[in-house]
Amino acid sequence: MKIYPDRYIDKVELITIEFLQENRIKALILDVDNTLIDYNKNLSQSVIDWAKEIKRQGIKLYILSNTNQREKVEGVAKALQIPYINLAKKPLKTGFLKVQKELKEESENIGVVGDQIFTDILGGNRCNMFTILVEPIATKDFWYTAWKRPLENKIKKRYKKEKGME
Repeated sequence: MKIYPDRYIDKVELITIEFLQENRIKALILDVDNTLIDYNKNLSQSVIDWAKEIKRQGIKLYILSNTNQREKVEGVAKALQIPYINLAKKPLKTGFLKVQKELKEESENIGVVGDQIFTDILGGNRCNMFTILVEPIATKDFWYTAWKRPLENKIKKRYKKEKGME
């Protein structure tokens, strides 16, 4: 079971069209909480601008979130003008495969972007997608995420050391 991401990038806005083209990525599956918005549901203008430019360059975007707050995900999806699925049950494959079918892309041409190893990265890896771990936008987390952070931080530290990023 692969728990490392294919890439580790500070924030979603640093994912460039050149990077996506180099890695043959035609679509991105995006997490919401602490990837696109912070704990207080703030969506930055830089994320909106990034999404607009990435779409303009022909990359398909789709939100896949575990949250049960449909209105929250729907609000982000509307602001970015992209489709979404909430209650995804990541890292289970079901949501990823449903999005893949809707995107009509091969798994190796889909990138999964998220801030959590045990949901976004593990789920994307299980579906043979290109996984991109980003740092959480904010340090404040929901209780169901906060307890996993210390273990994820150990994995990230080991990953950085092995990749010569420290």
